[in-house]
Amino acid sequence: MKKIILACGLGLCSSLAQTHSVDFNSTPQFNVPEIGSGIGLLDQQKERAIGEKVYREVHRQLPVTQNPWLEDRLLAVFTHILSQTQISEPVGLLLINDAQINAFAVPGGLFALNAGLINSARNMDEVAGVMAHEIAHVSQRHYSRSQEAFKGQGLLSLAGILVGALVASQADGDVGAAVMMGSQAALMDKQLTYSRNQEREADRIGMQYMYRAGYNPQSMADFFEVMHRATSRVSFLPDFWLTHPLTTERMSEARLRANQLPPVKTSLLDQDFEILKWYSRVLSGQVTEQQLDAMVAQKNYAAELALVSLQVQQGDYAAAQKILNDAKLQNANHALLLLLQTDVYLGQNKIQEALTTIRSPAVVMPENRALNYKYAEALIRNKEFGQAQIILQRFLQSNPRDVSGWRLMLQLANADKSGAYRSVNVLRYRAEVEYWTGQEESAIKSLLQAQRLAKDSKSLEAKVKQRVGEMQKERMLKI
Repeated sequence: MKKIILACGLGLCSSLAQTHSVDFNSTPQFNVPEIGSGIGLLDQQKERAIGEKVYREVHRQLPVTQNPWLEDRLLAVFTHILSQTQISEPVGLLLINDAQINAFAVPGGLFALNAGLINSARNMDEVAGVMAHEIAHVSQRHYSRSQEAFKGQGLLSLAGILVGALVASQADGDVGAAVMMGSQAALMDKQLTYSRNQEREADRIGMQYMYRAGYNPQSMADFFEVMHRATSRVSFLPDFWLTHPLTTERMSEARLRANQLPPVKTSLLDQDFEILKWYSRVLSGQVTEQQLDAMVAQKNYAAELALVSLQVQQGDYAAAQKILNDAKLQNANHALLLLLQTDVYLGQNKIQEALTTIRSPAVVMPENRALNYKYAEALIRNKEFGQAQIILQRFLQSNPRDVSGWRLMLQLANADKSGAYRSVNVLRYRAEVEYWTGQEESAIKSLLQAQRLAKDSKSLEAKVKQRVGEMQKERMLKI
């Protein structure tokens, strides 16, 4: 059956909501309502608890893409838009490996984009428009402001309904349909849907956010119209349409608002976005080798890098190196090329060549997570465990939910056979991977075992015990 994501935060727009007219002024207006903490607003700490709980559930239930380079390229845009708001320390941004065009947001600042949305966009401004819309839903706390949404309901009951909808969206057949109908009924019954006015407010405020961040507001209207044309040629509606009904009125309002803002030039040929999009298509399995071969024959740089990534996946390192050599003639210093070259060397067990490739750019750009994680991986393979640990801990201290970082820490602990308390550390880092991918019970069991093994070190035992307590407390927030 057709899969429908009633994703957290997108919600169905009520078709019964009253329509209001919109006054478009002749000069740009940047009036973003300030949402305070009055009656009916959710406690922000509890919202964050929801965001982190759903973050773990999404990792457990949905195919989350773990790719630091792609994540960070999208996060750079997301963060730039987020800087226009008063949202502080969001839970994160996730990329879901799903071909459907969709996105969702959760109270507390968890945002996610489907790969299908990235792969169908024509430029980064269109992606920025969707991000800005979702950010506006969270910044305006639309869930919290729904009049009846939370009367008599616990916040984590809300999260349970939302995650249930996500799970149902991945189901096939009659069982999936039944669960989906149940989730939808629960959502409607508790009035957790966005009103039509909230959707229009997210359009309006999101457009202000993206304009302030330097993105072309016309692209939000462009994306709506592209989707409208696309749905006329298929027998089903994409998820984004179902969760954000794109009425003619709404599309017209978006275009009128964009026309009121000073023009922002959009590059018609953005190679950086093309690289991101074709790489995303490879990671999400939405492109064939034959398609890439045809583009590579035309010396298309984005296709060359995408084809290399596909060949690395297949373990065909000789073919990947041949394409890399050609790509270097156009641009030998692109970060993704350096990452792929390192992967080719690591795949061939050429550790020194890998280190030579990745060390300098990683050191020059210590804030670049993708380069530094690849550098750490090469260091681990070269048994330089101390340096690798310093790099990884730097990023994990700023984002303890970083699954990629914890996986590398686990790889390090497994490889460092002479390390002090190796067994304890293997269990600790495994627990973090398990916890942030939604395997909460397994994570706690791993830590309890680590605590028993750490009894000879009071400080380490205390540290593990504290983390066990944190996980147990957060796990009590059942959804």
